[in-house]
Amino acid sequence: MTRFKVALVGLDGRDVPEWVPARFAAEQIDFVVRECHSAEELEASAGDADVVWLFGGSRVITKESIGVLRRCRAIVRTGSGVDNVPVRAATERGILVAHTPQATSEGVSDHVVGLLLAVLRQIPKHDHAVRRGIWSREHGWPLGHLRGQTLGLIGFGTIARLVARKLRGFELTVLAHDPYVAADVFASHGARPTSLDEVLSEADFLSLHCPLTRATYHLIGERELRLMKPTAMLINTARGAVIDEPVLVRALSEGWIAAAGLDVLEQEPPAPDNPLLRLDNVVLTPHVAGYSDEYLDLSWQLSVEAALALAHGHWPRAYVNPEVTQRWGLAPADRAGGSDA
Repeated sequence: MTRFKVALVGLDGRDVPEWVPARFAAEQIDFVVRECHSAEELEASAGDADVVWLFGGSRVITKESIGVLRRCRAIVRTGSGVDNVPVRAATERGILVAHTPQATSEGVSDHVVGLLLAVLRQIPKHDHAVRRGIWSREHGWPLGHLRGQTLGLIGFGTIARLVARKLRGFELTVLAHDPYVAADVFASHGARPTSLDEVLSEADFLSLHCPLTRATYHLIGERELRLMKPTAMLINTARGAVIDEPVLVRALSEGWIAAAGLDVLEQEPPAPDNPLLRLDNVVLTPHVAGYSDEYLDLSWQLSVEAALALAHGHWPRAYVNPEVTQRWGLAPADRAGGSDA
């Protein structure tokens, strides 16, 4: 009988820890590693693999190249977002798409709180001024306060729920929009479910937590930004393309909204002439929200855990296409898959 095979075809420049191949060997699972850059390389390494693994942002698996994965039953994407995986094409072929949002959830939620406070309290502006010899309390007056204000969340997966919990001490009203979450889930996390327009118009602080899909591409455009309060602040740690970036530049320049904190952009890294780099009401970080002292270890552990669960016929902990008709039967389990963006 052919042994179960796992093929790691995207590494994002990472070295594979020694314990990873040892763990697969102990389970009598074949494990191959190759950074693939073409359909030909993908076929050579993973054409006969049961699980194909992408650690990070590799885009070698496309709707065109997925056909070379003749035996693939599941794609494991290390990370939260799966916008570098052709989920629809995988689903049509009976391929489950698993991911590891638990590795980044705490870090991203911490970063949301950090960006919010940095924007609100004008911390970067004060830091830059002091370094230039300017000691002035008037240089960057706080843009507002937290207590009693309204936090709006678009998307209410694990990260958004953590943000709501971590900001609870500021006595915020929490509004959330997510058409895929049941009403009792909002209530159990202290949030009130609302329409998209309501969360946009009522939020003093709006944080985005939806995955990038066809439905959410440029979800926040001119109509949505004009619905927001002129005193509102926008935080994005999801994906840059959820926002129509040129329109956001206009909104920040013309005062439709007050400020933004962005960990993600449509083009990463940004071009030197990106107007966002010249706006002083924007705080930018280089897509690092998910990083923490635990991130790498958790990423490897959760990815291996997902592959082993599949090898033993069980559902992985997190996946994005629960509607998939499996190429092979998995043991009955709590099919609680879905995005944790």
